[in-house]
Amino acid sequence: MVNLKEKTVIAFGSFDVLHPGHLHYLRSASTYGRLIVVVARDDSILKAKGRRPLIDQKSRLELISSVRFVWRAVLGNRIEKKDDRYKVLLRFKPDYIALGYDQKADMERLKNFIVENGLRSRIIRIGAYKSRTFKSMKLKKLMGTY
Repeated sequence: MVNLKEKTVIAFGSFDVLHPGHLHYLRSASTYGRLIVVVARDDSILKAKGRRPLIDQKSRLELISSVRFVWRAVLGNRIEKKDDRYKVLLRFKPDYIALGYDQKADMERLKNFIVENGLRSRIIRIGAYKSRTFKSMKLKKLMGTY
């Protein structure tokens, strides 16, 4: 069992339509330590996905903050350059970086950022939870919002 008082874990996401798959991701990540969740900014989602989120960043941050196993929730950095998204790691120096099963991350760039900045973070992948049912894009299509 991980000593929760000493370990921290960071999870990233948009969490535009919070669903059981997200809760599985966050709950699983929290088993590694105190969970800090980085909620993507509206403009970052627009840049990455080519569309604005359905729910604004302030509301998404409030939703994630209310999840009982989330120790702290913060807005992500504004993205000007490629590594800007990782600068939050310098602020919290997490022991673990949790990525969802379907999160697209430039693993080589992330690993280089960790090494170049003297961090000792381990990257972990969290498995899917009923991915055929609880995937944000599928839910948005069902709701007619995408």
